[in-house]
Amino acid sequence: MAGRPTKDTPSRVDPRTGRPLPEGIRWRADRQRYQIRVVGPSVEGGAAERSRTFLTLAEAKRELAKMVAGRNPNGSMTLDQWYDKYWPAIESSIRPATARSYGVAWRLRVKPSLGRHRLDEITSPMIESAMVAWSGGASAKNDALALLSRLLDGARRSRFIDFNPAREVKRPSMRESISPVSRALTLEQITALLDLIPDGVYRRYFAALVYTGMRAGEATALRVGDVDFGRGVIRVSRSLSPGMRGELIEQSPKSHKSRDVPLIDALRPYAEAASRGKQGSDLLFDGPDGGRLTNHNARRAVNWEELREAIGRPDLRIHDLRHTFATILFDAGATAPDVQATLGHSSLQVTERYSRAREGVALRAGAALNDALKRADESTDSSRAKTGTKSQAESAHPEPEMAQRRTRRTLNGTSMTQPHRRPRGMTR
Repeated sequence: MAGRPTKDTPSRVDPRTGRPLPEGIRWRADRQRYQIRVVGPSVEGGAAERSRTFLTLAEAKRELAKMVAGRNPNGSMTLDQWYDKYWPAIESSIRPATARSYGVAWRLRVKPSLGRHRLDEITSPMIESAMVAWSGGASAKNDALALLSRLLDGARRSRFIDFNPAREVKRPSMRESISPVSRALTLEQITALLDLIPDGVYRRYFAALVYTGMRAGEATALRVGDVDFGRGVIRVSRSLSPGMRGELIEQSPKSHKSRDVPLIDALRPYAEAASRGKQGSDLLFDGPDGGRLTNHNARRAVNWEELREAIGRPDLRIHDLRHTFATILFDAGATAPDVQATLGHSSLQVTERYSRAREGVALRAGAALNDALKRADESTDSSRAKTGTKSQAESAHPEPEMAQRRTRRTLNGTSMTQPHRRPRGMTR
């Protein structure tokens, strides 16, 4: 008779021992495995039944105990399966450029190393081991870790896992082995760079990057009306970045805040030439045919590889022009808060990486110490001059033996007295 299986039903009896199986465990004769079935929340909402099979009864019991103790059955979903379900929610909440970076991070790093693993078996040591094998630098690995953390956060909020192990993993340091200051161009290199670019739209574009510190997408999105020639400032309020299919999308700057950058005298002729004959809503730096000018087509147009070789900087990147502007500001005496506001940095800590203030610490400390020791030496010489030479009476009576053992030494011109030694056999 059909109906609910009883303890004598073949699927409820362990074929290896002949004993009834525990509640919640069945024997699948077609698979020759033990099966557990647990009901839990569904990905789409509501309830869903999940089943898993095991070779041994002990494994089935352990996993069933975890489920009964509160482990969600959806935790058996692989990271790859969860990505397919949850990615649309992530994509809708981030910038298109970030979505592109996350897409690359998933295909090249996260999926190959962790995609096949179940959500509930991913641990922080497992993630750290995977990161070692990930290709790319600190920025690429941080993108991959950020994507993984978003995926696991979503699984945690859905009650599929108890916590997000990616939050326990230390992010790779974004500090470059070579400081941003050392990547900056010198004033002579700036002049050489611009002189090597033919006069026209591309020279104006690169001049704007190096003399304003704008990001490439911000300079691309700049309108004629954003430039206040009277006040000598440029308003940065938008940016252009590529979307998932390579299309340019206009959005707010990276910091999500508008800011003003100075229109310095070195840039003014380029900005005036770029705005001539245009309306306020027109792009300030457009291409030769009036289209949008990006750092990618600008690099191709000026033959960037040969250009940076010519100025002796084969490692130069477009973003290093921003480093250059920040360094020049500090060298000119600008304060860290002013540089932060001009560059649109999120924190003062990021801004201070461009300051040369710490580069001369050893020289300044050494000079201060030398001055202090010199003053002390001069003071000692002055005291001796006032006292005069020793009297004949003092010369007739030599110093005690212990005092004679004290010797005069000098350090950087300053007299130092060496403590006397204790005679052998003398204890404290």
